[in-house]
Amino acid sequence: MYDPSDGGDRVSRTTTRQAAAAATAPRGRGPVVAALMLGMALAALDGTVVSTAVPQIVGDLGGLSVFSWLFSGYLLAVTVTLPVYGKLCDTFGRKPVLIAGTILFLIGSLLCAAAWNMGSLIAFRVVQGLGGGALQGTIQTIAADLYPLKERPKIQAKLSSVWATASVAGPAAGGLLAGYADWRWIFLINLPVGLVALWLVARYLVEPERTARAEGTGPAEGGVPPTRKVSVDWAGAVTIFATGTLLLTALVQGGVAWPWLSAPSLGLFAGALALAGVTVLVERRAADPIIPGWIWRRRTISAVNLALGALGLLMVAPTVFLPTYAQSVLGLGPIAAGFVLSAMTLSWPVTAAFSNRVYNRIGFRLTAVVGITLALLVLLAFPFLPFPGEPWQPALLMLLLGGALGLFQLPLIVGVQSTVPYEERGTTTASVLFCRQVGQSVGAALFGAIANGVLASRLGTGADLDSLAYALDHADDTLRRAVDAAVDYVYLGAAGAAALALLVLLTLAPRRFPVLTEHQDRGQSA
Repeated sequence: MYDPSDGGDRVSRTTTRQAAAAATAPRGRGPVVAALMLGMALAALDGTVVSTAVPQIVGDLGGLSVFSWLFSGYLLAVTVTLPVYGKLCDTFGRKPVLIAGTILFLIGSLLCAAAWNMGSLIAFRVVQGLGGGALQGTIQTIAADLYPLKERPKIQAKLSSVWATASVAGPAAGGLLAGYADWRWIFLINLPVGLVALWLVARYLVEPERTARAEGTGPAEGGVPPTRKVSVDWAGAVTIFATGTLLLTALVQGGVAWPWLSAPSLGLFAGALALAGVTVLVERRAADPIIPGWIWRRRTISAVNLALGALGLLMVAPTVFLPTYAQSVLGLGPIAAGFVLSAMTLSWPVTAAFSNRVYNRIGFRLTAVVGITLALLVLLAFPFLPFPGEPWQPALLMLLLGGALGLFQLPLIVGVQSTVPYEERGTTTASVLFCRQVGQSVGAALFGAIANGVLASRLGTGADLDSLAYALDHADDTLRRAVDAAVDYVYLGAAGAAALALLVLLTLAPRRFPVLTEHQDRGQSA
C-alpha cells in the first residue's frame, strides 16, 4: 500500500508534491472551497439551530413529549448514513453523492418548513439528516482530494472554523428567527444557501474519469483513479442502517424517554447486538462491502477511528454541559454562556492551521499525542475552578482546550486520509466521522447518567438535569452547587476519554503513518 522507502509520515519531497488531482476545479479551487464551506455550515447549523426555537415550535405544533426527537432523529440519520455515503463516494465519485445529498437535504428543509404537526416535523428532520450525512462525509473527502498533503491543514482549518462557528451560532440564529420572524424560517433559510452551494459544485467541481477495471488488474491508464466493476452492497447498507438506528436510539433515549434497565432499552440493545452479528455475516460475504474489513485490519485507520471516537465522547462535556454550568453556576444569560463556549472555537482552527509545521517535524502520531495530553490536563483542571468563579476562568480553559484539540484532531484526519489512495478515501473518511459521531452519542448517554446521578445524590432521588432545566435561571445556592459538582464529574469523565485516546495512540497507532507517495495517492498502488 505504501512506499517502504518513504520516511513515514514526515513530509518528504515526494509527499509534499502529493497530488490532489482527484478533484479539480477548472477555474481554480476557490468556488469549490466556497461550496464546501457553505455545505459544512448547513450541516453544522441544523444540528443545533432548532434548540432555542423549541418553545415556538411546540406552541405551534404541540408534541412537547416527543420534541427531543427533533434532535435525535437528525443525529441518527446523519450518523447511520455516513458509512454508506463513504462507500458510494468511492464507488460512483464524490460529485454525484454530494449533489444528491444536498438536494435531499434541501427537500427535507422545505418539508420541515411545511410541517403540520410534530410527527411530520420529526419525520422531515430525518429526511434532512439523510442528506446531512452526505454533506459531512463527502465534503471532508473532497477537501482531501483537492489539496496535497502539505496544504491540507489549510482547508481542514477552514472547515473546522465553519463547523465550530456554525455550531455555536446555531442556537442564537434559531432564537432570533423564531423570535422575530417565524420558526419555519429556520429551515427556509437553508434553501438559498444550499442552492448556491449546489450550483458551485455542479459548475466548478470536476472529477477525473473513472476508468473501470476488474479486481486484481493493473492501474488505469493516464493516472486516473481506477474503480472496480462492482455492484453496491445494498444488503450491507440496510443492515448497517438498522443496527446503527437501534443502537443510537437506545443511547439517545435511554435514561430520558425510559429507564436504562427498562424493556425498551434492553430490547433495543439486544436488537442492535443481533443485527450487528447479521451485519458482520453480510459484510463478510459481500463482494465489495460497505464497511470493508481492511478498515479495522489496518493499524493506522483502526487506531485513528478509536481515538476520534474518544474525541466525540469527550466533546460532550463542553458542548452540552458547559452552557448549563455557565447559566446556573455563573449566572450568565444564554448569549453570554455561548461566548464562554465559543472561546474554544477561536483557538481550535488556529492550532489546526499551523499543525502541519509540527507534524512535518515530529510526525502525525506524536503531534496528536501532544494535543491530547494538553487536552487531558485542561479537562483535569476544570474541577479545580473556584465556586462560583468568574466567567473568564472557564473561558480560558476552553481557549486552551480548543488549541489542544486542534493539534489532536486535524493531524489524525489528514494523516489517515494520506495513507489511502483516492478510491479508498471516501470509505476511510466516513469511518472516522462515523466513530466520532457514535462517540458523541455514547458520551451524551454516559455523561448524562453521571450528571443525573450526582444531582440525585445531592438533591434527592428524583432530581435530574432535564427536570431541573426550567429552574436553573433562578437557582438557589444548593442547586448551583449541585450543578457545579455534576459538571465537575462530567469533566473528569471527559478527562478519562482523553486518557483513553492517549492510550490508543501510544499502544495501537504506528509510530509513523504509512503516507502514500504521489503515484500511489492517485490510485496506482498495487
